[in-house]
Amino acid sequence: MAEAGNRETISTDILVVGAGPSGLAAAIRLKQRHPELSVTVVEKSAEIGGHILSGAVMDPKGLDALLPDWRLKGAPVGPDVTHDTFHYLTKKGDFALLHLLVPPQLKTPGAVIVSLGRLVQWLGEQAAELGVDIFPMTAAVDVLRTGDGPVRGVITGDLGRDAEGNPKSGFAEGIALEAKYTLIAEGARGSLAKQIIGDFELGREPQKYGLGIKEIWEIPAEKHHAGQVDHYLGFPLDNSTAGGGFVYHAEDRKLYVGLVTYLDYADPTLSPFDEFQRFKAHPSVAKMLEGGMRVSYGARAVTAGGWQSVPSLAFPGGGLIGCSAGFMNAPRLKAIHNAILSGIGAADAVGAAVVAGRQHDLVEDFAQSVLRTGIEKELKGVANAKPLWSRLGTIIGSLAIGADLWFSAIVGRSLLNMRSHGAPDFAKLKKRAEVNGKTYARPDGKLTFDRASSVFLANLAHDEDQPVHLKLKDPTVPVRQNLPLYGEPAPLYCPAGVYEMASENGEPVFRIHAANCVHCKTCDIKDPAQNITWVPPEGGSGPNYSGM
Repeated sequence: MAEAGNRETISTDILVVGAGPSGLAAAIRLKQRHPELSVTVVEKSAEIGGHILSGAVMDPKGLDALLPDWRLKGAPVGPDVTHDTFHYLTKKGDFALLHLLVPPQLKTPGAVIVSLGRLVQWLGEQAAELGVDIFPMTAAVDVLRTGDGPVRGVITGDLGRDAEGNPKSGFAEGIALEAKYTLIAEGARGSLAKQIIGDFELGREPQKYGLGIKEIWEIPAEKHHAGQVDHYLGFPLDNSTAGGGFVYHAEDRKLYVGLVTYLDYADPTLSPFDEFQRFKAHPSVAKMLEGGMRVSYGARAVTAGGWQSVPSLAFPGGGLIGCSAGFMNAPRLKAIHNAILSGIGAADAVGAAVVAGRQHDLVEDFAQSVLRTGIEKELKGVANAKPLWSRLGTIIGSLAIGADLWFSAIVGRSLLNMRSHGAPDFAKLKKRAEVNGKTYARPDGKLTFDRASSVFLANLAHDEDQPVHLKLKDPTVPVRQNLPLYGEPAPLYCPAGVYEMASENGEPVFRIHAANCVHCKTCDIKDPAQNITWVPPEGGSGPNYSGM
């Protein structure tokens, strides 16, 4: 938390941090209801949508509520979903689940396949037309607050400091953006949300996370079936490691291929990146990619804790929305509609407060306004899923989840009340000596790839002569503690080659290649010592995803 000091200060009525679906939905709704209010959105990526990564199959009800004529307005959505099949993979086999056996809570009538990055760009255009001020390349690095007082806005990052923190030529100090209310819409594990949840003691059950890794492939026309959706459990992950893959046939011969590995896995030698390579090599997936070309790569943490991990949403001076609050429906792997709905509910609450002459206080009906959009009902309906999966494993856990969801669908309530997640993800790692250790095949450069060639496709832009944005509380911990206990798992859990265990003069050395960072936040979540803190680099740094 910081005060403005001598910084330049700019004031607005409502400030939104993050130009994702929740933040832009909030901005649009505010201008729809209260065109007289000033609404400002700040976004750390170089352009709107540049850091957006999602599957993505979208439930349209959020967009229906925000912009009912979105199709007529030309929203850039792909094909309607025509087939949605759930599979269980073994090493060589593929067993498809009969559609009639899929619980209704996992189905999405009217779903469409989208590039969320392109959809967010379009939402930005809609917001700008309504008079919203949007500032890309603007990283919010701290919360504007005096002492123990309310949140009054944010501090934006300095531009033009060298690696030692000294001003370079063209240096520009960050400014203080002051607002009557501030909405935090940074996505999963955002740095300001993490700070606010801790300082205001908003947390409930520990949030659970998954690491989603995605590639876009362009495949031959004869293999492409626009609207086909496939979800996969099982291989390559073992029964005790939660997660699953997806393959979506988007428009223009594009295939969205991905794997989500939940970060409560126990084996410190597991590499989500390499598990994704194994997923692509499965016969059922490989045959779809044969003759195709990989055109894009990205990775991002997603929330998975569900209802019991949603923190208190309101704090003095603002509120949490979207994946900053954890509104992902993990069993459905759907979050876009809830992100948009949360933005609508938040806008209604803070907009009414400003119009009533209020500012910087606790909006008591904020959470109710957000959750009554349908979010609470949906997340409560699948609240047992993640605990069942974590405790029982993929096979028995999936059967138990299915039985629980079917019982709830028929009877209207669940007999179970498994609301505790227990320890956070980082605490689930076993010691290196307790596991046999995994090994992975070398990539073939055709179907499977290494981190370096993958990160190249993320279109990274980091000025290497800037302060490292991956902060170690104690620089000795990786070698002194993590290496002997866990084999230092950072080079394995990172999907971008940021971390390296090297040797100098025969001694182990921990290196950070910050310029490789794709801003997935996995290190901030999974480091067993909780020694790594991710903070935003200079505005405009990071990936610039294309069509993701």
